[in-house]
Amino acid sequence: MATDYAMLSENLSRFYDFKSGALHRGGRQLLDPATPTRKLIAIDRDVEALRGLKANIVAQGLQNSVEVVGASFEEVTLHGDAVYFEFCLHEMNDSAKALIHAKSLAPDIVVYDHSPGSEWSYYCAEENKVSLSSAAMERFGIRRHQTFQAEQRFGNHAELLAKVGLERPLAVERTQRFARDRDIVIPMSYELNLL
Repeated sequence: MATDYAMLSENLSRFYDFKSGALHRGGRQLLDPATPTRKLIAIDRDVEALRGLKANIVAQGLQNSVEVVGASFEEVTLHGDAVYFEFCLHEMNDSAKALIHAKSLAPDIVVYDHSPGSEWSYYCAEENKVSLSSAAMERFGIRRHQTFQAEQRFGNHAELLAKVGLERPLAVERTQRFARDRDIVIPMSYELNLL
């Protein structure tokens, strides 16, 4: 396992109470579908991620409280009590525009993402995207903020490459320093923000 997802999920559940419901944008599912909510709507363009989530929902018998929507977030017009971005705001083409759209859908916006300056973001070649989304949140107005530390762990360089993605040449280049290493540990700072 690259990082402790149970710990990330626990941090989320302590930070914000999703009991009334949420529009969820992101594929990792740190927000457990079994969390007692009136309605959870999971939104993602990634068909594979949604397929796995749907299987999990059916296995847990949650079809009545969880809806899965295959769409780009910008196209969604559903409304809820909160919009939740899970490690994806920095990946959106225009973070500020996404936040404005989110606010038109719900009064609360919860963003779970990498912190600026995170060593992990550097190795993934995402530090610029993370800085831009962080600046967009600052301009938008952060009501509550909490920062956490974790580690990304890999048995070898091949596992690390599989995680950062071979389609990112700069990430491949940056992780080359671990090419001969075993038991690779890379610090990862991340944060939760309520806007």
